[in-house]
Amino acid sequence: MTATPGTPVSDSAAGDAEAASLCDQARDLAEAGHLERAAAVYERVVAGTAPRHRARAALGLAVVRERAGDAEGARRADETAVATGHPEFAPRAAYHLALLHESAGRAADAADAWSAVLDFGNERYLGAAHHGLARLAEERGDPDAARGHWQQALDAAADPAAVAETARDYAERLLARGAAAEAADVIAQGLRARESPALRVLLGAVHVESAIAEFGAAADGADGLDAGTAAVAHELLARLLALRGDPGAAERVWRDGVAHRDAEVAAGVRSRLRRGFLEPDAEAVEQAGGAAEAPWWDPYLEAAVAQDSAPMLTGELFVALSRIHGRLAVPYANGRVSAAELRAAVEEALLTPSEYVWGRALHDDFRERLRRASGGGADVLPEGWPDRER
Repeated sequence: MTATPGTPVSDSAAGDAEAASLCDQARDLAEAGHLERAAAVYERVVAGTAPRHRARAALGLAVVRERAGDAEGARRADETAVATGHPEFAPRAAYHLALLHESAGRAADAADAWSAVLDFGNERYLGAAHHGLARLAEERGDPDAARGHWQQALDAAADPAAVAETARDYAERLLARGAAAEAADVIAQGLRARESPALRVLLGAVHVESAIAEFGAAADGADGLDAGTAAVAHELLARLLALRGDPGAAERVWRDGVAHRDAEVAAGVRSRLRRGFLEPDAEAVEQAGGAAEAPWWDPYLEAAVAQDSAPMLTGELFVALSRIHGRLAVPYANGRVSAAELRAAVEEALLTPSEYVWGRALHDDFRERLRRASGGGADVLPEGWPDRER
């Protein structure tokens, strides 16, 4: 049977049964998406005098109003449910009301609602209330006030999943402000309540922070280490900082390492920074008398490793290569082209690297190789070539 609006439910045995039935029907209507009809049925129960179901109906009305986009109507319905003092539905309504206030940015009102949840003393909702108050304290920049609520949220939560979620939230905040050891304790409490992959990830992050601290201490005290161990400390510290998302700090560690006052440490750090780099061709080294120069791109590769920006540099190179290839390939594919068209295509291809920070180094390297090939005298190309030709 489909419920329709009618007279308020009376406070009688029959009225009590009718109120229960209407609440069930309103719930079914809401689940089917008939929000206005569900609200009308809930309102009929709320307007009646059946106290056992008034709180339930008011909470249901609040949820329906929220789903319909009527936040103010939802808040009024929640307040009605809270005012009944019902041991189950009143704290649930206060819980819902607190979330509504939080979503609207009303921190003080949300805190009052969470406090109301605590005042009801229903153990099922104490953990959530403390969690809410802890979040609000964190958001207003008061971690000391939040600490007690966090611990009570962890201790009071009856649901293991809620304990794990609270531990995750709290540990993330602790980790963000550098309290790795405290975060580890919170994570351990969450894992004792329930196994959680998310908490395991956080625990791994805690270990990373601990490793950063240890490698940092070793790098700072490198004078007391052998050169190889000091170089390892610098490399691992830099790579972990990059992994944590702090490329600026990682670059500083690399730079400090390669500029270390101990030449052996500096050489070891540079060797680790350059791991995997293309080595000079053996024939070129022999032709150069055993002292082949490093290629022009080495400083850019070193900077990319130190700054954790190798993917960006690689992307730039592929973009440049694709544009150069395209500018040369078009006249080639067209077959017969005029000398002017061919020269224009070559010029466009030649100027492509100039748009990048490494472009000038590429041009200068060609200038130097051409000068040597021409007998090693004066520059064959004018200063600023090829950009000055534009």
